Amino acid sequence: MTVHINDGTAAAAAYRSATASECYYCNFGLNPAFLDTIIEAGLSLSGTDADGEPRILELPSHPFFVATLFVPQISSEPGRPHPFLVALLAAGTKTRTFNTNAGDTV
Repeated sequence: MTVHINDGTAAAAAYRSATASECYYCNFGLNPAFLDTIIEAGLSLSGTDADGEPRILELPSHPFFVATLFVPQISSEPGRPHPFLVALLAAGTKTRTFNTNAGDTV
């Protein structure tokens, strides 16, 4: 299924494209009655399917909080990981801090 990705989002930065082809294995979805409440609480809608239904949500205030209504790891292959897996690892390395008192990575 085609997912349309909104500009200026973590999803857009990961995919580097306005659309992506993703796998769905069920007909689960977000209840549209709750979309406004979810957005008011701080999540943003960053991707929709061909019917305009939410498929990617993210928390812009977090280094990488992305929720999908598809299975990104299914399209990963050795040497060609899914863009979200690459973006998650990149975000983790950017936000890593060191506890100098204990010498441990936090």
